Amino acid sequence: MFTTEQLEIQALARDFSDRELRPHAGSWDEARSVDEAVLAKLSELGFMGMLVPEAHGGLGFDVTTYLLALEELARGDAAVTLTVAIHSGPVTDLVLAHGSDEQKARWLPRLASGEVVGAFALSEPGAGSDAAALGTTADRLSDGWTLRGTKRWVTNGSRAGLAVVFARTGPEAIGAFLVEPGAPGYRVLARERTLGLRASETVSVELDGVTVGDHGLLGDPADGFKYALQALDVGRIGIAAQAVGIARAAFEYGTAYAMERRQFGRALADFGATRAKLAEMHRRIVGARALTHEAGRALQRLRDGTGSRAGLDGVTAMAAAAKLEASESATWVADEAVQIFGGYGYMRDYPVEKLLRDAKGTEIYEGTSEIMRHVIAREVLRAAGRSGQ
Repeated sequence: MFTTEQLEIQALARDFSDRELRPHAGSWDEARSVDEAVLAKLSELGFMGMLVPEAHGGLGFDVTTYLLALEELARGDAAVTLTVAIHSGPVTDLVLAHGSDEQKARWLPRLASGEVVGAFALSEPGAGSDAAALGTTADRLSDGWTLRGTKRWVTNGSRAGLAVVFARTGPEAIGAFLVEPGAPGYRVLARERTLGLRASETVSVELDGVTVGDHGLLGDPADGFKYALQALDVGRIGIAAQAVGIARAAFEYGTAYAMERRQFGRALADFGATRAKLAEMHRRIVGARALTHEAGRALQRLRDGTGSRAGLDGVTAMAAAAKLEASESATWVADEAVQIFGGYGYMRDYPVEKLLRDAKGTEIYEGTSEIMRHVIAREVLRAAGRSGQ
């Protein structure tokens, strides 16, 4: 199914995960901070530029290879992987798809090298899943735009060197802007205190008269909402791979513990109830991974010019289905791992409670499970000949 090169990349990511991520995941979670050195190491290996073409200094991975690497990284630590997924997915993809030649030349090599980390600023206090309701404004100047508003849940918002910011350019129009966080008026506000993914830097950002020149406008000033939906498709497939990695970690810990822990003179793995749990955990992981890679192939076909975004086998529906299945499976698998550990699973001294907290986040960001079901149903009805919103 996978090429030799893809398997080599997967093995490299797995080895990095085992050596550099998994041993520190618990302490990073406790400290609510990731050692910046690990991001530098990811950059050295090229993992910050996986989807950037080689012509711009990246690795030029196809989507399948990208998903294999993300899954392995998430198996080690989901918070670090979220940083990579937002940077490499929505941010890089938008610059690649809609940036001018000048914008690509300026940003893609720096994104690929990790010199600049990307942030995606779409959600707002009153516009989470309903992205069309955003209130941040972009007022036209003679040679640029002035941005005003507040963004919530901005991953990488405090360490980013580039933020893709969505703002209303007119009553019915939304634009996308490439903003440098060091610009006057760009202020990082509160750091969010999250249930899981605690080491991920998710913040609120205030835009108080941030001036962006015309060189910072991404594509058409009226097409930002369309760009946001396209970026979410890419992001959702990446989050699906992340969820599969979390589930695999929980399964591995649960299996090892079931073989080691003895009760009533027998290993837990000898009891039928435990075996049933392990079988179902494995089944859900295999199914979620298969759907994630099928969604990845749909995205690759679109990039190759042979696929579609719409339709039941198009990117939008497949991305939503993959994220829904993988995220809910990850939460279920992690919950079962906690149950296998019993009382120890509820303790911070063991890794599975963190995995359960991290898994829950994948059901929420980049679109909740409820939104994923809405998107899938919309595409089902459209395929059946009924239009819908």
